[in-house]
Amino acid sequence: MLNSPERPDPESPVRVWDLPTRLVHWLIVALFAFSWWTAEYDHLDWHMLSGYAILVLVLFRIYWGFVGSSTARFANFLKRPRVFLAHAGRLFERPGRATAGHNPTGGWSVVVLVFLLLLQTVLGLFAIDVDGVNAGPLDTLVSFDTGRWFSHQHGRVFNLLLVFSGLHVVAVLFYWVYKRDNLISAMFTGFKRLPEADARPDLHFVRLWWAVPGLLAAGLLVAWVVLARF
Repeated sequence: MLNSPERPDPESPVRVWDLPTRLVHWLIVALFAFSWWTAEYDHLDWHMLSGYAILVLVLFRIYWGFVGSSTARFANFLKRPRVFLAHAGRLFERPGRATAGHNPTGGWSVVVLVFLLLLQTVLGLFAIDVDGVNAGPLDTLVSFDTGRWFSHQHGRVFNLLLVFSGLHVVAVLFYWVYKRDNLISAMFTGFKRLPEADARPDLHFVRLWWAVPGLLAAGLLVAWVVLARF
């Protein structure tokens, strides 16, 4: 089950992110950029493969949001509107209150980005290009006109993702420069320095093998969708 790490010395970094959460985060960043590049330069075979990989990672992240370590779980960082608004009201306080994991604002931004990525990749499964030559694996389930509609929505959601990704980057830089809270380093190393021992929650980290069934299930589901003939 869950195994609790030893509470570190107050001057020591605190482990806040597990390996699967960090890997999924950076792989999605890399694949999102690669997907843009392959679409921009008409490498559509690679574009579709990249989209499938993103879909696997997003499905896994949803799974990990229920069974993963403390800071990866939706229940840990999705706060009620009252808490969210209270946190937003303290946005320009300096120094800020360092948190282990996502703060209330960051938590909801994660959910928005995960939802948009899921929507983007699912739309791509049905999309058909203007010539009808390149299409997603589920194009046979829809008419040509409907497939073209899916393609248009695929592009629109991509633009939304660009906006929210940009806001995410701006927020991270704001916390780093203005509030002196380096979120980037923590997402690379998994560790974050928290100022007070009594402010540190009791974090739990699941064993890495818990990631295996979720990754296998996500991969098999996407492979079935891609390879099945409907």
